[in-house]
Amino acid sequence: MQITVTPDVFKLAQVFTISRGSRTEAKVLTVKVEDDGHVGWGECVPYARYGETLESVTAEIESVTGPVSRQGLYTLPAGAARNALDCALWDLECKKAGKRAWELAGLPAPKPEITAYTLSLAEPAEMQAQAAKNAHRPLLKIKLGTPDDMARLEAVRAGAPKSTIIVDANEGWSAEVYADLAPHLVRLGVALVEQPLPTGEDEALIGMERPVPVCADESAHDCSTLANLKGKYDVVNIKLDKTGGLTEALKLREAALAEGYKVMVGCMVGSSLAMAPATLVAQGAMVTDLDGPLLLAEDRDQPLIFDTAGVHPPSAALWG
Repeated sequence: MQITVTPDVFKLAQVFTISRGSRTEAKVLTVKVEDDGHVGWGECVPYARYGETLESVTAEIESVTGPVSRQGLYTLPAGAARNALDCALWDLECKKAGKRAWELAGLPAPKPEITAYTLSLAEPAEMQAQAAKNAHRPLLKIKLGTPDDMARLEAVRAGAPKSTIIVDANEGWSAEVYADLAPHLVRLGVALVEQPLPTGEDEALIGMERPVPVCADESAHDCSTLANLKGKYDVVNIKLDKTGGLTEALKLREAALAEGYKVMVGCMVGSSLAMAPATLVAQGAMVTDLDGPLLLAEDRDQPLIFDTAGVHPPSAALWG
């Protein structure tokens, strides 16, 4: 078995800004696993918030040698490196078996899922213009986490009066700010709030009234982090780059649903190859947020299809 890791860069369609900073391109790692004449592909997005760099994740991937199984990858921590390898091994297994990934996973054939479209953080007038341009989309996601969030939220609602809105604060609020904003979120028809408080401060959510469902993002990684969400969150955001791959993501979905949480399936900003495995996890999710390719100016040769039905499952030529 031969494992190859390659850095790739995809230009964004426009500058993308969240409360932590801005970017003009998506830097990803592409993993190719070759065995017995078959090739499997995976992609990951190293994320600085979790102490990952292109170099550190590359080193993690290159530390894996010889024949390896998906279960054998659990020697690596949950994160980007394990994700790319795990997804590449799923693809390899599909190629060897001549079956699709959902067949190997024992799942029904996936269908399209409506996905959120993320509006970049900007001044209120610009965000209203972004919202108006995308008002035909049924689900918009707003990046917030600043002192001027109410003006931005009002602007987006004015620009897209019929779209469902979800909000991602990216750990940018305090408990006091969230409590103050909550009634306005209800008034403006916000359907979900992602990670309002920093991970280390989210104990404040215990016992706090949550009129809008609160979703754990940075506080939720793999199954081992689920116990710490109790009493704080209503929804768990599953991202393959956090879980360490599709294998753990499917386990986390099952465990979260069993404990009464709803599920959101999200992504880092990556290509269609990164989103493809996540479409399996997104089936029936409360919220699907797999819009990474929609934010790109360029994509893989066999990209996912996005249309009015949502994001479609991948073709076998792309993955799985």
